[in-house]
Amino acid sequence: MTRAAEPPYLYLTTTGRRSRQPREIEIWFTRSERRYYVIAENGARAQWVQNLRADPRVRWRVAEIAFSGQACVVDAAAEPALNEAVQVLSREKYGWGEGLVVELIPDADP
Repeated sequence: MTRAAEPPYLYLTTTGRRSRQPREIEIWFTRSERRYYVIAENGARAQWVQNLRADPRVRWRVAEIAFSGQACVVDAAAEPALNEAVQVLSREKYGWGEGLVVELIPDADP
């Protein structure tokens, strides 16, 4: 799938940190290699970020392709190059790229 043909959203499912129920959001994304990236404009206050910090096992779907794997918040201070690269990709795709970067690492190819 080329970037031009990529859908605008992915659907990220976290596990509710209190309810333990699946919680799905629709969110803009970018990707590099096999990794997917989403940005929380509300930073660590975002409910979905709090959920994945409590349980980093996540699922996500891009178009009809489903993935499972791990989510982790990118530490901008420890990994400034990665953080900036993801923000640049997001600005190129959407005209926006500010916020807390989260990396989605798939377990295996779907």
